[in-house]
Formats: sequence, structure tokens, C-alpha cells
Amino acid sequence: MKSNLRRDLVKALALASVAGPTMMRTAFAQQDVVKVGILHSLTGTIALAEASVVDAEKLAIDEINAAGGVLGKKIVPVVEDGASDWPTFAEKARKLLGQDKVAAVFGCYTSASRKAVLPVFEQAKGLLYYPTYYEGQEQSPNILYTAHEATQQCVQGCNWLLENRGKTFYLIGSDYIWPRVTNKIARPTIVKGGGSVLGEEYMPLGSTSFGSTINKIKAVKPDIILSTIVGGSNVAFYKQLKAAGVNMKKTTVMAFAVSEEEVSGIGNENVQDVLTCMSYLQSLDNPANKKFVAAFKAKYGQKRVTGDTLACAYTAVYLWKMAVEKAKSFDVDKVIAASANLEFTGPEGLVRFHGTNHHLWKQARIGAFGADGQVNMIYESPLIEPNPFPTI
Repeated sequence: MKSNLRRDLVKALALASVAGPTMMRTAFAQQDVVKVGILHSLTGTIALAEASVVDAEKLAIDEINAAGGVLGKKIVPVVEDGASDWPTFAEKARKLLGQDKVAAVFGCYTSASRKAVLPVFEQAKGLLYYPTYYEGQEQSPNILYTAHEATQQCVQGCNWLLENRGKTFYLIGSDYIWPRVTNKIARPTIVKGGGSVLGEEYMPLGSTSFGSTINKIKAVKPDIILSTIVGGSNVAFYKQLKAAGVNMKKTTVMAFAVSEEEVSGIGNENVQDVLTCMSYLQSLDNPANKKFVAAFKAKYGQKRVTGDTLACAYTAVYLWKMAVEKAKSFDVDKVIAASANLEFTGPEGLVRFHGTNHHLWKQARIGAFGADGQVNMIYESPLIEPNPFPTI
């Protein structure tokens, strides 16, 4: 009995002498990482547009890790589901910053979710990269905005429509911050350009019944339907618009919240000839975009498509990496300071952070959806300086 105990003890000590250094190396490796947060709606009505953004952010993280990480550290993402619910976004933001101690967060989609987390980031001195086109009217010291603001989309889109498609508009949107503020900018832009607004209507998020509104649109016969409907409601809206006999070639429909990614859920046949105004299109012919699209499809499936918010989210991760390396630090204040005038050539081409207002110089691109769900570009602007507080 004593002999067996002695033999077992010797064996255990021998194993410990081997395992000890290995365990220490593992512990060291675990410290040699930097955590970032990913905060998007993986469930709920906004998930149709938002869940896939996570895939783009993870792709960028994987690429950066494969190339050596950031300042020699491997990036480890902590993913949280905002569940299309604004208080949940705020709760998850507090967890990421307070409990997980992430260096930065890539997240949110709707302006309502961004507004919900904004005070959390400002109070905790965290850093959020926001990848979705939005209404502007904001400049937080703790948010870097990597999609276009209203003057880079709404003003550009309305002016192009006035010059090329007609003078009368009907505005329809989901009932929350982004559509309402966007249309407050659209109205004076339309009037200034010699046009008029024949109607304006908002539907609750998640709405699936648009028959009454479509009848009103058909009755007033606008030249242009300008849509700021978001998320799952777009599926119902475009199906019902088509079923009601609205001919997209005779009545121009421009969607400010539909990219190639949303079309994959709406159905190509339901949005053929609908116009979009985005900074990024999957069909862009440049080396960085070809690499991005090929890598995205290789990782997630050949039938998957990219879109504006995905490209902006992918770019955001690289912009964070570049700022960290420029600052030689993960410190939020130093990263923000290093971001001023930072340039990156990514899927949408060259973008550059403004020197002071935390937004990117970007291009506006207008095109029509084809039968394949891709966008045939009609117009491309030069780089547009961001102006989140326009005087119109």
C-alpha cells in the first residue's frame, strides 16, 4: 500500500514538472491578448440588417490576428446581443466596459441603440466605433463614426433625384430617430431644389402592414418615394409595393436603408429597379473590395453578400488597429487623438477621418438593384467632407 502511494507520488511530481511550464506558458499567452466588444442585434426585428455586421467585424479581426495582431497582442472578441432592444444595448455596453474591460467596442445599428449606449461610453470613458449611416446631429468624444452622416447620403441623394428623377416626393420611414431627423434634413433640401413633399408617414419598427400607406402614395402619384424603413419591415413593404402594382421604372423608389445584404432577405425580385444611395457597393471594382468580398464569401459561404454597413464595420476594425499602432497604446484618449486625419484604403476606396469631428470623408454612390440583387452604379461623388451639423 505504501509502495503504491510512493509510486503515485513520484508519477504526480514528474507530471507536474512537465505540466508546470506548460501551464505557465498558457497563462502568459492568455495575458498576451486584447479584448474588444462586438455589440449588435443578433435577434429581433433589426437582426435582418444587423446580425451579419458581426461577420464582417470577425473577418477583420481574424485577418489582423493572422498578420500578427495589434502591438503583438491577439484580438479576442466578446460578442453581445442587443436583441433589437435599446435598454438591452445599454446593459450590454456596461458589461463590456465594466466587466470585460474591452479596449473598444464595434457596435450598434440604429440611432436609437446608439443613443442608448452613448451616455454609458461617455461616463465609462469607453470607445465605440459606430458603422451605420445615420442622421448626423451628433459628435460624441467617445464615438468614432465610420459610415456616412446625413449630408453625405440624404442631401446627396435628394439633390441627385431632383436633377434626374422628378420634383414631387412621398417620405415614408420607420418611427424612430434616424428616419425622422433624416427627413427633417430632406424636406428643406427638396424645397431648396424646387421640389415638394406630398406626404410623410412613419410606421412602428417591425410593422408588416403597409396597404393603407401604399394606397395614399398611389392616390397622390409622387415622382419619387423616399424610404427610410429599416429592418424586417422592408420585407413586407417591398413585397406589398410590388403586389399593389407600383412600377419602379415609372415611380422612382430610393431606399436609404437597403443594401445588398438586406436584399438577400427581402428578395431580389421585390426590389429590382429600386435605387439606393450608399458609400459602398459590393460591385465596386477595386483591389481592396475584391479581396474583402472574396474573403467574406470564403469564410461564410459563396451565396453570402456584403453591403454598406458590413464594409463600414470591417473598415472600423482596421481603423482602430491603425490608431492603436500609431498611438503605440490601447488607451482610449490616445487612440482617439491618433485617429484624427487617419487614412485607410478599404473596400469602399479611400476614407479619411476628419481632423476634429470623428466622422469620415466618404463618397456617395447611387445605383439601381438588378435582378441578381447587386447594384448597378449610376452616380459616384468625389470625397465629401463630413458635416454632422448642417445649416440647410
